[in-house]
Amino acid sequence: MDQRIFVAGVGVISAIGKNLAECLDSLENGRAGIGDMICLDSVHKQKIPVAEVDMSNDDLAHLSGLSKTKSRTALLSVIAAREALNNSGIEDIEALRTGFISANSVGGMDRTEKFFADFFFNNQKGRLRDVVHHECGSITELVADQLGIKDYITTISTACSSSANAIFFGARLIKNNILDVVVAGGTDALTKFTLNGFNTLMILDEQFCQPFDDKRRGLNLGEGAGYVVLVSEKVAASLQKKPAVTLSGFCNANDAYHQTASSPAGTGSYLAMEGALRRSSLQPAQIDYINLHGTGTQNNDIAEGTAIMRLFDPHYPKMSSTKSFTGHTLGGSGGIEAVFSILAVEHGIIYPNLRLQTPMKELPFVPETTLTKNVNIKNVLTNSFGFGGNCTSLIFSKF
Repeated sequence: MDQRIFVAGVGVISAIGKNLAECLDSLENGRAGIGDMICLDSVHKQKIPVAEVDMSNDDLAHLSGLSKTKSRTALLSVIAAREALNNSGIEDIEALRTGFISANSVGGMDRTEKFFADFFFNNQKGRLRDVVHHECGSITELVADQLGIKDYITTISTACSSSANAIFFGARLIKNNILDVVVAGGTDALTKFTLNGFNTLMILDEQFCQPFDDKRRGLNLGEGAGYVVLVSEKVAASLQKKPAVTLSGFCNANDAYHQTASSPAGTGSYLAMEGALRRSSLQPAQIDYINLHGTGTQNNDIAEGTAIMRLFDPHYPKMSSTKSFTGHTLGGSGGIEAVFSILAVEHGIIYPNLRLQTPMKELPFVPETTLTKNVNIKNVLTNSFGFGGNCTSLIFSKF
């Protein structure tokens, strides 16, 4: 029999909280983390809202144990990954075959931007320590060293599906008896390059985003990190706090339609969701809640909605986009939203899709606009769809 993959621990930091408790409180009380830029220095301040973690690099460094000269991407990662490990109840990871699979899309670009601000005007200036950790894999290695994980370390960067792919790759390593424990998820920090790039694509909202609203204008960028600790059945059985959630389904698909746009028919989205359901041996009617990718762009929401209509019609689960709280955290989004999905199963919560006022006329369903508590949630589907048509769906189930 195919062995189950258990979720032993979760950890998160985002614009709505610096830990699990704070994020859950914000989700339950409808507090979004979107606002004016404070930490990011940009010419677009006061014009384009973002979802920043409300902490300086000095504060993040103090909380993480890393130097403040390290990338904000790494600082966020350490905080969430360490919380996930502490939450897992695993006392000695060195006694187990442990891996760290982390995703990001910007690497240490925030420090590189700082370097070039000086170097551009004088090529004798600029600190090399600001560029040495530029590439995405370097961030993962910094964090793995901080966590004491040495058995298996790798980085995944597939745009906005990155950390969802990290999670299901971790599951495959456990299923194939390569590892016993995997800390998997992702992180991303806001950078000028990212903001300017998305602004050039003309998909940023100058107001607070409204995912799945008929009058949606675009997305708000965010930052943060989210990780899950996946364990084998044997490890799960040995823990004092028995895990209550499994990763029951996962699938990655690619519609190969466009570099930055989703297929209008939602082909990749459909294939990812259908594949995750097939792996989990669940029927569409058994999904209780969908954590939508739901960015708030015209293209993404109609593509995802069309795929959901094709797969779930006529019986639709409850659904919402938590990006209405956290903004779109890019490489970190799959990890953060996996954590929120697991919390939904554990606490029986369906989150509201904030600021949804006018339902999309093309779709026969409407995401939830109010918080629902004390719901018996057995299966949650969470979507992460990225540039290049890279689409991933995960299913978390109550054990």
